[in-house]
Amino acid sequence: MTLYNLFPLLAGPFSRWGEHFSRAAAMGFDWVFVNPIQQPGASRSLYSIADYFRVNPALLDRQSAAPPDEQVRQMIATARAGGLKMMIDLVINHCAIDSQLTREHPEWFVRGPDGRIANSFCQHNGEKVIWKDLAQFDHRHTRDPEGLYRYCLSVVEHLLALGFEGFRCDAAYQVPGSFWRRLIRDIKARHPGTRFVAETLGCSADQTVETARAGFDYVFNSSKWWNFHDWWLIEQYNLVRETTRSISFPESHDTPRLCAEMNGNLDGLKQRYLFAALFSAGVMMPMGFEFGFRKPLHVTQTTPADWEKTGIDLTSYIARVNAIKKGYAVFHEESPTSIFPCQNPNILLMWKASAKHKDEALLILNKDPQQQQEFAADHFRDLVQAGAPLRDVSPEYPLEYIHEPFHYTLRPGQGIVLVTARN
Repeated sequence: MTLYNLFPLLAGPFSRWGEHFSRAAAMGFDWVFVNPIQQPGASRSLYSIADYFRVNPALLDRQSAAPPDEQVRQMIATARAGGLKMMIDLVINHCAIDSQLTREHPEWFVRGPDGRIANSFCQHNGEKVIWKDLAQFDHRHTRDPEGLYRYCLSVVEHLLALGFEGFRCDAAYQVPGSFWRRLIRDIKARHPGTRFVAETLGCSADQTVETARAGFDYVFNSSKWWNFHDWWLIEQYNLVRETTRSISFPESHDTPRLCAEMNGNLDGLKQRYLFAALFSAGVMMPMGFEFGFRKPLHVTQTTPADWEKTGIDLTSYIARVNAIKKGYAVFHEESPTSIFPCQNPNILLMWKASAKHKDEALLILNKDPQQQQEFAADHFRDLVQAGAPLRDVSPEYPLEYIHEPFHYTLRPGQGIVLVTARN
């Protein structure tokens, strides 16, 4: 699963999305994930949904005679014509505090000590962050669990009827696993091809595993924050991969732009995308990453006017990386993965082997996006199980022949991707 995150407020009305679909398809993405497109509440936040069955007016083409739902269907038809499937955020952990649901079904919501409907919150860097524009659904203790479940089921069915085929389930770990198991089972019984992806950022590895066990096809991992040194990511990966597959990303709509974090270092952008794409079964990239955008995406303030003219274009590089990912089974499954010791601590030497096919791979990655680094190995036979020769399929500067002993000066952030196959 290769996901291109089209951010609705940056893309503008649905009628303008075609050019973004074409670019995503040309880069080798097979899914387009869009953040919520439903009508928001007074805060105008995409994630503060007031009406799940109406479309955000900001995304409609006022010149079109087609009704809102038809405009959505036309947009999805355009994506499908380009070979893309559409995924949308499923936000059922909370709704807008000013949604009519809070008045029609007050029993569906968590209450605070003062009896008022509780706002959603999360823990960030040890601090409690409260969103005052959000009302927290009470999936665990509502007096009307069947009513709340049926409502959420109807939301999913409505989005499927519009043409969406997958759901990124926002704050999935805050909704009981029993709820997800029932919802995923009921939907897949009627729509077998539907995909469910759990957003689990901010929770522990154990919470991620517990969420994944509810039947999710994918969860998001935390590789974006890995420093290429500590062992926590590999431990997390191996803990989760027995249950489900995961999706890496170099940045998301919730994080600062990587180009801003790296002060415009393009070698760093390439390094991080290559690692994200090859580390786990899935990869996601938000729109604008390919052009080195620096302005963060904002759920209320972003507009099409925030499109940046950077002079940067990584689309061909990303297309080559995605082609490598799709071309070898070891890169699109949760493969057994190990980090080998290396004489140069600035080199990441990662081994992956397909559990279902014969593919094996080595990623030799310069951790340093600023400086060249030396890598040397007498031979590779101790690093791979296969007897067949290694082939260099790197997105840049591939070697026609792998000499042994092997010595190579990696450019800043450069990755060498070597593949082989077991007998």
